[in-house]
Amino acid sequence: MPDPDINVTKYNRKAWDHVADQGDALYHGMTPEQIQDAKAGKWRIRVTPTVAVPQEWILPVAGKKVLCLAAGGGQQAPILAAIGADVTVADLSAKQLQRDVEIAQREGLTINTIVADMASMPQIPDSSFDLVINPCSVIFCPDVRPVWAEAHRVLKPGGKFITGFINPIYYLFDAAKMDKGKLKARNKIPYSDLQLSPEKRAKLIGPDRPLEFGHSLADLIAGQLDAGFQITGFYEDRWGDDDRLSELIDVFIATRAVKIAERT
Repeated sequence: MPDPDINVTKYNRKAWDHVADQGDALYHGMTPEQIQDAKAGKWRIRVTPTVAVPQEWILPVAGKKVLCLAAGGGQQAPILAAIGADVTVADLSAKQLQRDVEIAQREGLTINTIVADMASMPQIPDSSFDLVINPCSVIFCPDVRPVWAEAHRVLKPGGKFITGFINPIYYLFDAAKMDKGKLKARNKIPYSDLQLSPEKRAKLIGPDRPLEFGHSLADLIAGQLDAGFQITGFYEDRWGDDDRLSELIDVFIATRAVKIAERT
């Protein structure tokens, strides 16, 4: 039977700590060369696997207060700090945040860090940031709407929110078969790894990978509107390596939104 009693926050924190312990074997932090290029005006950041966020979505950013939300690991934050932003990174994993600290120290950058669940950040005051950037991470939250609400709350009026997420169609298919290049529709959407039996979950994802959740498009897109955002930009992306479904359809979505009103 599925195990609904797992504490997802604790489970995923431990999993991301494990990822951080692997260093660049899994996720590459920014290199000195990339930081120097950024300082010279040649930079890109991503919130999905391969397509860069359009620079006009971000600029001007010098002197602006930027929150990299659920973005530990030394990727977006060092670049934004190098181009002059006042950067804070919030992440569930202190070990992931340590990678940002290490890069900042190496490169003479200033990056603030906060250990926090992206769905609840009481340590951050309302209307604190000009820009919130959320690389593809809401798949690790059972409920995405509280994340949108928190992003809206911590933004200043008129502030921008950039996020990437997986099209829920990706979770429709049996993951084990998809890894072998076969597409077999098996799961309901919304999807949860907690729907799997403990035995199948252990075989499919093991103890060291975070639990994932495939949200409905209504929660992913209409949820932003309901939180008080106006969506002003959209693009799609796919995995950069061999992925059968990505050969047929873009499986990632990125949006740019603006905070137009306080929630009532």
